[in-house]
Amino acid sequence: MLTYPDIDPVAISLGPLKVHWYGLTYLVGFVGGWWLGRVRARRPGALMAPAQVDDLVFYVALGVVLGGRIGYVLFYNFSAFLAEPLLLFKVWQGGMSFHGGLIGVMVALWLYARKLQARYFALVDFVAPLVPIGLGAGRIGNFINGELWGKVSDVPWAMVFPGAGPLPRHPNQLYEFLLEGVLLFAILWLYSSRPRPVMAVSGLFAMCYATFRFLVEFVREPDAHLGYLAFGWMTMGQLLSLPLLAVGAVLMVLAVKRGKG
Repeated sequence: MLTYPDIDPVAISLGPLKVHWYGLTYLVGFVGGWWLGRVRARRPGALMAPAQVDDLVFYVALGVVLGGRIGYVLFYNFSAFLAEPLLLFKVWQGGMSFHGGLIGVMVALWLYARKLQARYFALVDFVAPLVPIGLGAGRIGNFINGELWGKVSDVPWAMVFPGAGPLPRHPNQLYEFLLEGVLLFAILWLYSSRPRPVMAVSGLFAMCYATFRFLVEFVREPDAHLGYLAFGWMTMGQLLSLPLLAVGAVLMVLAVKRGKG
């Protein structure tokens, strides 16, 4: 068993001002995505100029924050929202959803594609390889917060998380960091380094993320207020990943047909 590092969630404290590590991980994601976006924009035949990436990140940031919060409340805490609609604005209580953030980003990219006068999925293909930076950073934030832990386990690297009882558990957040952050980034960055048919990069992102998330949910403790939704094992994260997997497969098929056309 490994010892959980028990890092103070507050990174910087200046009187009443407290900067949390979780907030800094969002900053890392946005800054990392901005920098890599400018790198991609310098490639021959790139969709946009490096300076246009600045506006792109602003649109994406709005989509992540608004979509992530709305998605969490609707997908994971809908009954509480019905009882107290103002819960949507109580961001200090925490709660963000990847699937909600993804929907928010897709809407934001649609708006920016219209402004840029670019094809929608060409823009999504441009952005997809940048997303794992934020996903991986966010999972490190979850780990520091000691939240979203895994199931009880006796694997040698299991940890006892504060607030999760005395038994060691899977460090689920680190699994997701490695899969959704490191591995997904490597796959998409390498795949997109060569010209691909429109929608191919987007489809690969959707399929890979959905697969990784579906698998890791088997060792992740389900949300206490939701539990398992079906079959005694299916979680909300898995349920939301299934349509994403289907959409990714459809996009890949369309991209392959387009490439052969």
